[in-house]
Order: sequence, then C-alpha cells, then structure tokens
Amino acid sequence: MAGRRRGWRSGVVGLCLLLVPLSGSSGCGGPTAADSARTEVQHVLDRRAAALLGHDEAAYGETGTRTPYENLRTVPLASWAYRLTGLHRSGATATADAELSYRVGGYDKAPVSADRTLTLGLTADGRWYVAADKPARKSAQQLWDQGAVTVVKGGHSLILGVGQPDGALRAYARLAERAVPAVSQAWGTHWTRRVVVLVPRSLQGMAGLLGSPPSSYRGIAAVTTGEAGGSGRAPADRVVVNPEAYALLGAVGKQVVLTHETTHVATRADTTPATPLWLSEGYADWIGYLGTGRTPGEAAPELARAVQEGRVPADLPADKDFGFDSDPTRLAQAYESGWLACRMIADRWGEVRLGEFYRAVGAHGKRAGAVEGALRKVLGTTPEKFTARWQDYVRAQLG
Repeated sequence: MAGRRRGWRSGVVGLCLLLVPLSGSSGCGGPTAADSARTEVQHVLDRRAAALLGHDEAAYGETGTRTPYENLRTVPLASWAYRLTGLHRSGATATADAELSYRVGGYDKAPVSADRTLTLGLTADGRWYVAADKPARKSAQQLWDQGAVTVVKGGHSLILGVGQPDGALRAYARLAERAVPAVSQAWGTHWTRRVVVLVPRSLQGMAGLLGSPPSSYRGIAAVTTGEAGGSGRAPADRVVVNPEAYALLGAVGKQVVLTHETTHVATRADTTPATPLWLSEGYADWIGYLGTGRTPGEAAPELARAVQEGRVPADLPADKDFGFDSDPTRLAQAYESGWLACRMIADRWGEVRLGEFYRAVGAHGKRAGAVEGALRKVLGTTPEKFTARWQDYVRAQLG
C-alpha cells in the first residue's frame, strides 16, 4: 500500500461527442470546390483506414504520415473508420475535424469514438495527404498518441503499454488473469470476462488518456473508464494505470487494485445513476480483498484510527467524499466505509444477497428511493436500521 492513503481509486469517464453536421449544398450549379475537397479528404481517410486494417504499410504511407501506423501495428484492431465533420481549407493546406471510431477485436462490443483533428496538405499533383493526426481540442489522447504500443495478450486480458518493458506488461497480465476469474466467482459470469488494461509511460501519460491534469491522479494507482448503465452500445471498459503510484504497492496491493478495477468492468451494466459510490466502490473493494487474508484493521487503517479515537461516522459516505481532490484521509475513510458496509452485508445476509442488493439498487434507474427500496426488498431492513447496524459493525471490526 502507498502509505496511509489508499493507492487506488476508480472512476467513470464519459466521452461526449459534438457531432457537427456536414454543411453546404451543391445548389443548381453542381458541386462546389468545398464539396469536392470534402469528398477527396474523406476518400483519403477511407484509404488510410483500409490500409491500417489490411496491414498495408506502403498504402498507408501513400496517404501521409506513417507514425500512427507504426504506433498501432501490434494492436488487434477489428474496425477503424473516420467520419469527416468539418474541413477548413487555406490554399494548399487544410485542417479537418473528424470522428474516429475503432474497435479492438475480441474485446469491444461496440466502437470506441474519439474526436480528432487532422492537418492536411496538397501534393504537387493536387492530392491531399495527412500530415498530422491528433486529439481534437479538449479531447483525451489515445494510447498510440503517446508512442508505439506494445501488446501482451492473456486468456482473459489484453495489456497495452507505451514505454514499458515487456516484463512489466506481462506482470500486469498475470494480475489480470487472476482478477477475472476471481470477479466471476463472486459476481457471476454474465459479463464479457475480459479486461483491457492501458499502461502509459507515466502519471502524465495517464492524465493525457483521461483528459485531465496530472494533479488529479497523483497517488491514484488505477482508474476504470466506461459507460454506466449498460446501454448495450458501450464498448469494453478500459483500466488505465498510473505506473508511478502502482509501483509503490506491494504484491497484495497490486492484485487488489486489478481485481477492484476488473469488478467495475464486470458490474458496469448494473451500475447506474441510482448506484451510490459507497456501494460501487465498496463492492469492488470487497471482491478485491477476498482471499487476501487482510484483516479489517489492515484494510481500513484510516477508519480504524477514527473509531479508536471515538469518531464513528454518523452516516455512510456521500458521493462527494469520493472525489479525487478530496482530503486524503477523508477519501480513504470513504472507501473503507463502503467496503465495510458491503462486507457486513456479505457476513449478515450472505454473498449472494449482496450481489442481489447491488443489482436491485442499479435497476431502480434513479437515485431517489433506490437504496431504500433495495434494503426493504432484498435485505428486509430500513435505512435507519441498516446504518445503525453498520455503525455497530464498524465498532466491532475496528474498535
């Protein structure tokens, strides 16, 4: 573990795309020069995508810069396509706005989407080529934007890294291979049972993938991104690692992190706006700690300190207590409180009932009444009685 502060946190990152409609019309005079340029550029992007999927480096090079191909050559892509959404021409150069959609074979149920900005130029004989392909303004980076991607495949996992030695990536794969069956044993097998782990070079690389400043994730070992609620359109989640914080964890801590994050992947379809963070994070920690032999005092040191000083929490933590920019002690206590609440349910009502409670909360659809209804229907109790029982459990386990 990384000192007193919990060395991992999890969150959900959504990507909101502004789809700009194609503008301009041919009118009575036929296609305009702008229309013609759009068609030509889209054709170049289509050729570029086909060459990448076909592993035709020469054809790819004919469309412009080879850097993306070189960085992506080892990634098992099942689809890759650009949709031009805007073109801004200035003489022999142009800037294109495009929506990129791609799918990693065997892992993504639907394409991942990303907004891109491409710089284009004209050859001497009037053909467009791509000079640069970068994230659009305010959009997160993709892993290959940071360098050549190294791939390690496991039976249940795909580890994609930049600037990491092969041995380090294989170590992540071993952890992920243990995490997936551990999660399935507790949660069930009605999920993909596959996980994609992104390992950038540094904390700065992690922040780039999440579109946030590095200070937001300092001391955070891993984050899971994905779409809550299981719409059926969501691609596979990504576990994004901060290699700097992760390196500070011991062997058990590293396994707990990957199992915790894998739990978020497994429970994503049943995690909705109705699900409070104490439940989603507490449940992920509960599965993460199963079989580790860690005592409550070892797993919840900050909350144990508070209890021993006579400061038992009055309520379960609110969502705001889980913010990455929260006070480190309060943040640790929030995670520890959620974990003990889930552990109490498993001890008092059973592990199967804990899973049923989680699903029942998420199925409510909206936050108001979700926990109250699930407590009544699944556990046969009320919020007041549950909170009092949890407080007693915290005192008994940590006092």
